Amino acid sequence: MDIFKYERIRNVALLGHGSCGKTTLAEAMAFVTGVISRQGKIEDGSTISDYDKEEQKRTFSIHTSVIPIVSDDTKINILDTPGYFDFVGEDEEAMSAADAAVIVISAKAGVQVGTEKAWNLCEKYKLPRMFFVTDMDDDNASYRKVVEALQELYGTRVAPFQLPIRENEKFVGFVNVVKMAGRRFNDDGTYIDSDIPDYSMEYLQTYRDALLEAVAETSDDMMDKFFNGEEFTQAEMSTALRKSVGDSSLVPVLMGSGTEAKGVRNLIDQIVNYFPSPNKTFITGINQKTGDSFHADYDENKEMTARVFKTIADPFIGKFSLIKICSGVLKADSTIYNVAKDVEEKISRLYVLRGKEQIEVKELHAGDIGAIGKLDIATGDSIATKAVPVVFDKPTFSVPYTYMRYVTKNKGDDDKIASALAKIVDEDPTIKLVNDSANRQSLIYGIGDQQLDVVVSKLANRYKVEIELLKPRIPYKETIKKKVSVQNKYKKQTGGHGQYGDVHITFEPSNDLEKQYIFEETVFGGAIPKNFFPAIEKGIAECVAKGPLAGYPVVGLKATLTDGSYHPVDSSEMAFKTAAIQAFKDGFMQAMPILLEPIVTLRVVVPDEFTGDVMGDLNKRRGRVSGMNTLYDGRTEILDDIPQASLLGYSTDLRSMTGGIGEYSYEFSHYEAAPADVQAKVVEENAANSGKEE
Repeated sequence: MDIFKYERIRNVALLGHGSCGKTTLAEAMAFVTGVISRQGKIEDGSTISDYDKEEQKRTFSIHTSVIPIVSDDTKINILDTPGYFDFVGEDEEAMSAADAAVIVISAKAGVQVGTEKAWNLCEKYKLPRMFFVTDMDDDNASYRKVVEALQELYGTRVAPFQLPIRENEKFVGFVNVVKMAGRRFNDDGTYIDSDIPDYSMEYLQTYRDALLEAVAETSDDMMDKFFNGEEFTQAEMSTALRKSVGDSSLVPVLMGSGTEAKGVRNLIDQIVNYFPSPNKTFITGINQKTGDSFHADYDENKEMTARVFKTIADPFIGKFSLIKICSGVLKADSTIYNVAKDVEEKISRLYVLRGKEQIEVKELHAGDIGAIGKLDIATGDSIATKAVPVVFDKPTFSVPYTYMRYVTKNKGDDDKIASALAKIVDEDPTIKLVNDSANRQSLIYGIGDQQLDVVVSKLANRYKVEIELLKPRIPYKETIKKKVSVQNKYKKQTGGHGQYGDVHITFEPSNDLEKQYIFEETVFGGAIPKNFFPAIEKGIAECVAKGPLAGYPVVGLKATLTDGSYHPVDSSEMAFKTAAIQAFKDGFMQAMPILLEPIVTLRVVVPDEFTGDVMGDLNKRRGRVSGMNTLYDGRTEILDDIPQASLLGYSTDLRSMTGGIGEYSYEFSHYEAAPADVQAKVVEENAANSGKEE
């Protein structure tokens, strides 16, 4: 592949709702630019993007794929992203490398939740964008309805650049609103000049007037010309529109068909014409040696710096770190410096990836996207030269809140599973592993159930190891409400040296739930020698790790050793420890034991029309609404104190209630006594599961 400098590079993310046609569009773009000779199909598993076995099995994108194409000496790095919400981390990786975005909308399905989420991502990352309405070859397609829905959501910023031309119910061409010219498709997706149909004139004039107003607003001179009734030249129109699209004050709407590659050539032309090259954007890091800001700004004349935006850890194609060059030129056979790890490594080869295809290149210039193989670098790492060790901000990723307990199906696979999961986490920063030793469980967190299901499948198919996802143990705790005093005498005689330990212990609430227990002694007169006190406390410490009520850690307990007795020959540390353990078990169950459940503060953000449904559902889950706030964008924020146990499965339920638009997060708040029915159920479940293998 040729070497491209920043002026001839466009980095474009394809965004949109799941199954809206992004991958098909990427395939069509590769086809019309000659990368492939025929378009692959998602259902056949033959597309460039969806090369992963999980994607082919499920027939939807799971990972972001990079597909570089070349048109008119300009390289377009297409970042084809998943549309399903569980894989938002892949979208966020792509957005950290993209300079612009195309939001794909199916003309059949219209504007969907994923469309709005894509727009919000563009707003968050401040990216220029355009809409591409695909599936225009479908009989039920309505371009006008899509435009109206977009304008209702985003106002006059949305500007249709095209109108469809149909003949005999067939999509045969389009009207270019900017140039006021008709276009008719050839069989290969190219187009020729044609007349503008009479039926287009009504909407054409409306769209044209909106464009002219947008052009007029780009400068005082253009505004004066507009009010004086003067016509804009085509060059003036193009310059003004490029500025408006670049600063996102105008968002074009284009159309076509991905499956028939119609309108795709025009889309590519508009990407080249209107989207900015990387050097039109800014990126700043910190020179770790001097502490000064380093304005990389995709300037190839500066020292080489780059950022890793994605990791691929595929056993079939190997490990690759996808990078975007932030400044300078990165050459094969050069030495790079991993600033975070303080390690220099030699690059043997440099690649451009196209799906799973590895294209070796000699160098990459500022603004371009490429890949490095088999180096110890991770997503978010900065690479530079040791002379100028620049660090860039790490990308931010959505926090996972859906979690499950996992167990190894074959005990001998523990090490293999740990290694495989580490690779999966490297690939997807929204997967999190937690060792919950207090509750004797391993937890895996993700954005949603579908994502966790994919992890299980990857482990089985990629790495040939199996795990089972189970309902997690909620981190309940146990405590007591009453003060009791108990005695336990451990005495054992086996014919020689015996065992003897006698303890009197008072158990009571400490009123400090931050500590598991407090141990004190008030023994008088040497009833028990002091050298046995540590053994007695050790017995208590072992007991609070797993309470007698339901097997959960004990908190808020005070144990006071008040009296006892010993035998000068038979007493031992083991005997007193055993006596303390038995005393604990007896005393705890006499002291009105209760179960404490974790309460979290839940934050739910939904459009106003879903507020009632969400609050009703939270009430059913034993939630207590603590606040409501109206947000600027027509959404409502609901704050709710709710038992952590009530949030199992909440991700799926919230999506179902709100059509996928609802968002939530939570953080631990406090512990409080569980209701009697909840406690009884948990105790019963513990009794049923006791003796079973974890």
